[in-house]
Amino acid sequence: MPANLPPQYYELERQFRAEKDTAEKLRMAQELLAMMPKHKGTDKLQAEMKAKISQLKKDLTGGGVKKGGGPARLEQADHVEREGAGQVVLIGPPNTGKSSIVEATTHAKPLVADFPYTTREVTPGMMQYETIRIQLIDTPPISPEQFETYLLGIIRNVDLVCLIAGLDEDDCDGKLQYVIDKLKERRIILTNQPHDPEAMENVGLAFKPTILIAHKMFEEGAEARLAKLKAAYPDYPVVGTSILDDASMDAFRKAIFDGLHIIRVFTKQIGHEADFDDPIILKPGATVEAAALHLHKDFAFKLQFAKIWGEGKFPGQRVQKTFVLSDGDIVEFHI
Repeated sequence: MPANLPPQYYELERQFRAEKDTAEKLRMAQELLAMMPKHKGTDKLQAEMKAKISQLKKDLTGGGVKKGGGPARLEQADHVEREGAGQVVLIGPPNTGKSSIVEATTHAKPLVADFPYTTREVTPGMMQYETIRIQLIDTPPISPEQFETYLLGIIRNVDLVCLIAGLDEDDCDGKLQYVIDKLKERRIILTNQPHDPEAMENVGLAFKPTILIAHKMFEEGAEARLAKLKAAYPDYPVVGTSILDDASMDAFRKAIFDGLHIIRVFTKQIGHEADFDDPIILKPGATVEAAALHLHKDFAFKLQFAKIWGEGKFPGQRVQKTFVLSDGDIVEFHI
């Protein structure tokens, strides 16, 4: 029986064979296995790929042996456990202030210093935005002198990328372009249009929604450099920030919330006040039924109608399951 593999498979297989980084090779092997049609014609191919995946995992954890008999290099895991309403990674050239931003907006304590390459590993922290918490991930810098390949897996898995530029350097745009080009070389596209049709045709590419954070905006010459960045990258939302300015950090928090493209829906029990401590996080366009499913599938099945409070709505307006919710709505479910 023929394998009947899709054309995208052969292109990704070519990239897989050429890839040298173990973590990226493992990710591609898992993607190749997922693309294989599951029938007798691919049984042998599936078994071979599963064996390769098993060996690559051993290599990553130090349990494998590379050619020459030496031990495999132990690499940092390319995964950070998700917490909060969204996962956001901060990336950029050396000494742009990524760690300072994370320290200023979360309870995390990354190592902060006035010299480059201080950050050697990822540091997650939780940022409060109004009624929700959002996970920020500080990362080592990306430059011609340093590139931690395990970052590829982290960037691929997050909901949003914050690309940090340091406005204290004349060549901040050139250093930023290096990061963009380096990730594109590794099949990660930083974009403000993650649903580009090209993404559907290129299985190996990851299109990541991105905002540009122009940090250190009070440094000498920063205003001119900020204007230069905006002209060079017109497709990215650009936010000027400084840890010395509370308003700019508030704008940073708001830009992240907007970039995640989520809505917050609050619930209330019949005869009680609304619960504003633990909102349901949904995507725009979500319905009352989707909110109920978030709580429990049986609850959604039994749902008869709901009452809604929110902007542009009658207080306690009665709606059906298909009613589309907005950010900040309060929902009272009736079963």
